Formats: sequence, structure tokens, C-alpha cells
Amino acid sequence: MGSLVKDFFAQQQHVTPDKIYHVTVMPCYDKKLEASRPDFFRQEHQTRDVDCVITTGEVFKLLEEEGVSLAELEPAPLDSLYSSTSAQEPTSHRGGGSGGYLEHVFRHAAQELFGIHVDKVTYRPLRNKDFQEVTLEREGRVLLHFAAAYGFRNIQNLVQKLKRGRCPYHYVEVMACPSGCLNGGGQLKAPEMPSKELFQHVERLYSMVRTEAPEDVPGVRELYQHWLHGEGSERTGSLLHTSYHAVEKASSSLSIRW
Repeated sequence: MGSLVKDFFAQQQHVTPDKIYHVTVMPCYDKKLEASRPDFFRQEHQTRDVDCVITTGEVFKLLEEEGVSLAELEPAPLDSLYSSTSAQEPTSHRGGGSGGYLEHVFRHAAQELFGIHVDKVTYRPLRNKDFQEVTLEREGRVLLHFAAAYGFRNIQNLVQKLKRGRCPYHYVEVMACPSGCLNGGGQLKAPEMPSKELFQHVERLYSMVRTEAPEDVPGVRELYQHWLHGEGSERTGSLLHTSYHAVEKASSSLSIRW
């Protein structure tokens, strides 16, 4: 999203990226740290892809302080970044409330690698509901073996498997929060409702949003054609892909042996 705003949108507005202040609303406090990564800083214009991250809970608090009630506001059309499309309603993706990456990659890999069309992705819970597997089989042979690991306990178990060389997965969707992003630490709280019940309610509301495959969205095709110059272009790699690095522990005077 940062590249989309600071590159594509900046070009549309005929301004340099540093003239745009980009604020994102996220379900997670960790997105603040992610936005501050050096990988997302544009040296040429001395600006970050995302300038400010606020959580949904913080947005609600700001509205309360201003005396604004969303229930009393008139509906308004959504803005669109694309020149040839108009956003009449919000849309989502298949694959749950944490981005849907596993299901999208699974379907794409099944079709591209094995010519198999996958309509419904079936999850198999392991020790708990936050660690689930998805497999693609043909004639008793496992072709694809994916997993979703949510919460630090499951992530830790996954890392231990990797260290022991006993991780059978081709792809893993990892989220720090138990139950994923819909249960993010920055989400709205409801003191009068138990957290489990609140999550289930949010999940039901999220599932009511109309879904569509990303590759079928006209605006996405337009972006790849006119902005990125093709799916496999160097520009696509630099603007849409990133790398992750081990964070070195800062030395503390408290740990120094005097």
C-alpha cells in the first residue's frame, strides 16, 4: 500500500512522494514498527512509504474526542485510485481476515503447477484452531502442503520444526495474533462483550463483505499494465517485494561485565 500511494498515486497527482502524508488504519500496533523499517524509506525523497499508522481503536478514540458518531453520518461513495473504475462498495478477498495469502497462493500454485482448479480450500486443525494445514492431493500423493500458524506459541513450534529439519510445508501463513488480524491488539474493544464472542461477531461481519479474486479486479490489471509494466518486471519486484533481516540486539550497559 505504501508503494501504491507514494509512487502510483503521487504520479497521478503530479507531486513528489514527500509531498504526500500517508496514514494507514491497522488492526495491529506492530504495523507502526513495520512502517519504520529502513526497507520502506525512500532515500531519493527522504520520505517513508507510510508516514503514520493508527489502529482502529485509536481511530475510535479520536472520533470520540471530536464528538463524532459514525452511526449519525451519511453514507458517502468510496474514493478510487484507479482512473477507469469506481468503488461502489468495499470488497474483500477469500481466505479469512488476515489477508487471504495462503488461499490465494494455494489456488494459484495448484492451477499453475498441476493444472488443478481448487474451488474450496479445506483446513485441517492440528493441536489447536490456530495451527491448521491445507493439502492438495492427487492419487494419494501430496502435491502441496501448506499451513497457517497464528499466535506466538504456534510460531515457536513451527520455528523449532524448521531448526530440526522436520518442517514439511511448502508455504506457511504466519500471524502473531491468535485468531489472526481480526483479533489484532489494536482492534476496538467491547467491555460488555467477552473477547471470544466479540471476535466471532467481527468474523461474521467480515464474512458478509463481497469477495472477489485479486486477478479479476479491473484496477489490479490496470496497475500491472500501466504502473508496474508487467507481472515479472523489475519494477514489480522493487515496489511490491521486500526482504526481512534479523534484528541485531542493541547492546545495553546493564549487560556489560564491568
